[in-house]
Order: sequence, then structure tokens, then C-alpha cells
Amino acid sequence: MPPSRGPRRAKLRDGSVVRVRAVRPADKALLRAAFDRLSEQSRYRRFFVPMRELTDRALAYLTEVDHHDHEALLALSEAGDEVLGVARYVRAGKDAQDAEAAITVVDDWQGRGLGRLLLRRLARRAREEGIRRFTALVKVENPAAVELLRGLGPSELTRDGSEFRLVIELPARGVGTKLARALRAAAAGLVSDSRKF
Repeated sequence: MPPSRGPRRAKLRDGSVVRVRAVRPADKALLRAAFDRLSEQSRYRRFFVPMRELTDRALAYLTEVDHHDHEALLALSEAGDEVLGVARYVRAGKDAQDAEAAITVVDDWQGRGLGRLLLRRLARRAREEGIRRFTALVKVENPAAVELLRGLGPSELTRDGSEFRLVIELPARGVGTKLARALRAAAAGLVSDSRKF
């Protein structure tokens, strides 16, 4: 069942306003238009193969989600007529507490903090559904995505050829940003005196 909340307004660090909501089956045309706005490089970084278009089958997969094992959140323009980014997780493995996560932001909206906003909202939804860890595959030539994902929580990074595989522990619900950073630093051995928090 999709979350009952409607679109939620959010302001990005550059002052831009977006609306974030769960994907709906009726969003196929919006997603196709957003895909058309992605550069070849952005498409490749997201799908790991060259893609010229989204097929009807792919659009069905991307929009007809159950909002439990497969969740997708859209960032829309303030008017709601353009998709600016998508974040999704898919619970596919044996461990119900793990899910694969992916984020895509259209090229002209990259670098504004939209990916971070979507990732945090996606992590919150995942925690609501009992997910405790995200895994993500990232092309090695995409260090910004690695940094974004590692900023979510304690993570493990391994390399397999041209890809990094990340396993990220999702932050506990209600942990503040300052405390979460301090916990990550302590886990990484960067802080030894708890009084510094």
C-alpha cells in the first residue's frame, strides 16, 4: 500500500522547491519524459548498459510498485509537471532487512542536494518497512554517488572491476544529524573521546 501522505514540499540548498511523493502507475509518461532528459552518461550510470529509451515493460516495473518490497519516490517540480529525480529500493534477497537502492537525478538538477534529500526520504520509508541496510552498485567513475551513499550511515565499500558495491547501515529512526555523524566517526575510529560530541 502506498504511503497515504500526498506530495511533501521541500526546499533544496539553492532555494529551489520540489515536491516528493510515492510513484504511481499513472506516472509512466512523467518518467519517460524524465528519462529523455538524462544524458547518455547518466543513463549508463543508473542502468549500467546503454539505453536509448524506456520500454513499456520497464515503465511498468518502475511505476507499478507494491510500496513494501519495492518503493519508489519521485521528486517533482513545484508545479508537479516534471520528474526531477527518483529514488527506489527493491527488497530482493533472502534477508528481509536488506534492499538494493538506486537514485537518479536529471542532469540539470544534479549538484543541488536533491539526491541527498531523496536518499534520506527513501531511507525513512525503508525503515518503516523493516529494512535496516541498503546495498548499492555504483560505477567507479561516479565518486559523487559513492560519497552521497556513504553519507547516509556506516558503510562497507568493495570494488569488483568497474563497480563499487556498498552496504550501508540505515540510520536509526530519530537519530539526529549531529549524533549520526559522531557515531559514523566513532565507528571509523576518527573520534576517541565521547565528550567531543
